Amino acid sequence: MLTITEDLRAADAAAVRASVAVVAKIGDPGVATPCAGWDLGDLLGHMTAQLRGFAAAARGQGADPAFWVEERAGDDAVRVYTEAASDVLAAFAEEGVLDRGFVLPDAGGEVPGRLAVGMHLVDYVVHGWDVAQAIGAVFEPDADVLARTLPIVRAVPDGPRRLDPGSPFGPGLPIPAGADPLTEILLRLGREPFGR
Repeated sequence: MLTITEDLRAADAAAVRASVAVVAKIGDPGVATPCAGWDLGDLLGHMTAQLRGFAAAARGQGADPAFWVEERAGDDAVRVYTEAASDVLAAFAEEGVLDRGFVLPDAGGEVPGRLAVGMHLVDYVVHGWDVAQAIGAVFEPDADVLARTLPIVRAVPDGPRRLDPGSPFGPGLPIPAGADPLTEILLRLGREPFGR
């Protein structure tokens, strides 16, 4: 299992806030996204559920499936997403959160708090980009956010399991020499960033 020793909460908060800014620009929830099988309404439903679930996990309630229920985003998607984002940032800011165990169903059980925040950071960098691609917007997190995300992404195992149904990432793609950090992150996780 990947070990994370640093406090990534500031980077995670910046990525989440950047995703909120992109989500605020959404229109038609039926537009396609880079996530196979998901349109924008599905993706936002997933992202909102993950925000709620990680907030619950930070507070010791991650084993309760009610916090992880995914519902397709509706007419109030921006408000609901923004509220869920505020909640996860408040939960992550609580004293001692990095030293807690987070129960994350997608991870198969409990993971250290620092690792959970790192996983969340990766998700919101990538999914923020997914939303931006779907609506033709720009998503460029701060250089520090990308610098903290890239080592985690480099440690994510690649291989045949990424082809399994429900896998959060596709197989890694070739990385050209001189790729910028966001491009490398996206390629390593099976996204096609060219033309962004």
